[in-house]
Amino acid sequence: MPLPLPMIAPRALAWAVLATLVALPLQHVRAQAPMAASARARREVVAARTGGPIRLDGVLDEPVWRTAQPATDFIQSEPLTGQPATEATEVWVAFDDGNLYVAAKMHDSHPGALLVTDIKKDFKEDDQDDFELLLDTFGDRRNGYVFSTNVEGARHDRQVALEGREVNQSWDAVWEVRTRRYEGGWIAELRIPFRALRFDKAGATAWGINFSRHVRRKNEVDFWSPVPRAFNLNRISLAGDLVGLQTGKSGRDLRVKPFVVGNTIRDLGTKAKPAPAYASHAEVGADLKAALTPGLTLDVTLNPDFGQAEADEQQVNLTQFSQFFPEKRDFFLENSGVFYVGDAARNNRVNPTPTPDEDNLLFFSRRIGLSASGLQIPIDGGVRLTGKLTESTRLGLLSISERGDALNPRANSSVFRFRQNLGRSGGDIGVFAMQRVNLGGADTGVQNRRGGYANRVYGVDNNIRLFGNLDWNSYVVKTETPGITKGDYAWRTTLNREGNFFHVKGGVMQLGSGFQNDLGFYRRTDMRKYLLDTGLRPRSAWLRAHGIRELHPHVTWDYQEDLQGRMVAKKLHSGNSWFFNNGAVFEIAVNPTFNRLDAPFRPNRAMAAPLAAGGYDWTEWSLYGVTDQSRPVSANVRYLFGGLYNGTQRTVNGSVTLRANYKLRATLGLQRTAATLTQPNLAFVNNVLTARVNYSFTTSMFIDALSQYDQTTKQFNANVRFNLIHHPLSDLFIVYNDQRILTPESPVTGRALIVKFTQMLAF
Repeated sequence: MPLPLPMIAPRALAWAVLATLVALPLQHVRAQAPMAASARARREVVAARTGGPIRLDGVLDEPVWRTAQPATDFIQSEPLTGQPATEATEVWVAFDDGNLYVAAKMHDSHPGALLVTDIKKDFKEDDQDDFELLLDTFGDRRNGYVFSTNVEGARHDRQVALEGREVNQSWDAVWEVRTRRYEGGWIAELRIPFRALRFDKAGATAWGINFSRHVRRKNEVDFWSPVPRAFNLNRISLAGDLVGLQTGKSGRDLRVKPFVVGNTIRDLGTKAKPAPAYASHAEVGADLKAALTPGLTLDVTLNPDFGQAEADEQQVNLTQFSQFFPEKRDFFLENSGVFYVGDAARNNRVNPTPTPDEDNLLFFSRRIGLSASGLQIPIDGGVRLTGKLTESTRLGLLSISERGDALNPRANSSVFRFRQNLGRSGGDIGVFAMQRVNLGGADTGVQNRRGGYANRVYGVDNNIRLFGNLDWNSYVVKTETPGITKGDYAWRTTLNREGNFFHVKGGVMQLGSGFQNDLGFYRRTDMRKYLLDTGLRPRSAWLRAHGIRELHPHVTWDYQEDLQGRMVAKKLHSGNSWFFNNGAVFEIAVNPTFNRLDAPFRPNRAMAAPLAAGGYDWTEWSLYGVTDQSRPVSANVRYLFGGLYNGTQRTVNGSVTLRANYKLRATLGLQRTAATLTQPNLAFVNNVLTARVNYSFTTSMFIDALSQYDQTTKQFNANVRFNLIHHPLSDLFIVYNDQRILTPESPVTGRALIVKFTQMLAF
């Protein structure tokens, strides 16, 4: 079936490229002032040739592990930055013609206290003892791969770009690990095929490398090449060098993953009509991945199916805006950071996975292949081209063709992204262009979007490291929409400094009255936003002796006005956080808040009368706590009390997790708001209950169950997913969905059973 790849508007692309060319001379200016980390002496580890076969068993009895020189002398990042690690670690690196081998011996003075909380694929690293390996295969100090394992041999892999501003958690490679406990700690032995990686076969530049270890009972984080506690392993410029490596064949491989899926579905119905019948059908499709060059990867998907994607968690929504639900479909998650425009860095310690700016997330992939209510829209196929064109340039190209259905027209969505590095400073400038074109079909009722409608977005952005840890991030955006000729723009600029003791980010963003982005997520137009996020992180021996690792007095202020200067929203969060030695957190804060309603609004669907349009000003107080997440029983809760619009509220949002062992985990969550409003004089309660159970049979077989109940709508949803990784990168999914309304009239239950089988073929 055809996969059209429409041309991004020539005028838009020319304008964006011209802006890039004008800015390119900045590269030479920045190249004269390399960051201090580049000038420091880098640690080195020597890779040794194996000289014979390596048996992957966690027993280091091969000759190479006795003769090679290990990387030792790890340095603390947490809790005492710069001090020697309290537990010794030795790491050896070896290679043969086809593979890279890494052996790590984690000495431990109390091996009986080693913690394992999860063995699922891509486990959460921070909550347990683990070992992490970073490989910067192009030696560019920006991009790399991370491989992690824990004491039980679980696997976690990810791709990191631009020092953590892009983190691809969905990246998967074929690699192996075996672990073994011994009387003095634990051992991990890894084998990574060269063909799983992208690198320069000429070998002109040494690979960057770093190792990290969590000693969870002490909440200690150690690095071989030191990393300040303000950052994490994704700060690739701080890595050491891997020397002596002679690489085999790089990843010029071809992977084809065909799949077959069958399902039987009955939609939610009513008793007033005959129960809808079950409808069954089967589909086939395929995903293809090919390395066109050592740095450039092509992905193609044909007739994709995302029935195995994790269900969304329901949320209590007290605002007039649509809720933000994160992307969970693998094809859109993989390499998604390439297309991100903004400053949500993922290399800092306190907030390693920040939510991108929901007031203007320029590319939001859930606009593709999903309706506004979250129902799947059939997709014919798509292509994605991502990676490095040269040592200093990155490219991203995405095109998806939607088949449409009775309610949604056929459409094509395309995204173009190009970035140019600025010397070795860690900065870059870029251009981007997006468009959504309706190719005909149903009339969605929005601006009569039949065939011929097109929405285009294009612009330029920069992320420049000025000096030290100070970054400047900006973008300027222009949009083109039929019938809109004024105010079709957006811009944003921020300055950000991360430090061990002091951090600050401030900036301004503006969306014109005619801004429209069909592939983005934003809440208001005709809006200017001022933001400030700053705080101190004092530490002392006295605090540490009393169980407190760090204090964090901070403010996170968000003030919004329309372009005529009238306030439309604010949230002036001011608080203090206590970070405890065991990983627990407690915070108290006050949040002066304002929200302007442009139309009458019901915070609860059962309200007989809505709140009137106008401005509402209130103050809420917040208490937030997280217990030690490595314990068998842990909890997190946020309690809000004080004002809400023209009344008062008591809101609880929290969960309790029970972990019987590293295989079984159960979580019960509650979102509850009890409010009393005046004008109209009304009290209401919003309740959403969530129960989640996860069981890992092995490191390759898992089952996850999620149940949710919304008391306001009386809706109950259940999602059960079984996943067996029967071969590397090959899966069997069995998914059951249940949806019902728990009312006396009791509409007919909606049910679905989905079975999907994939098989990866490598050439």
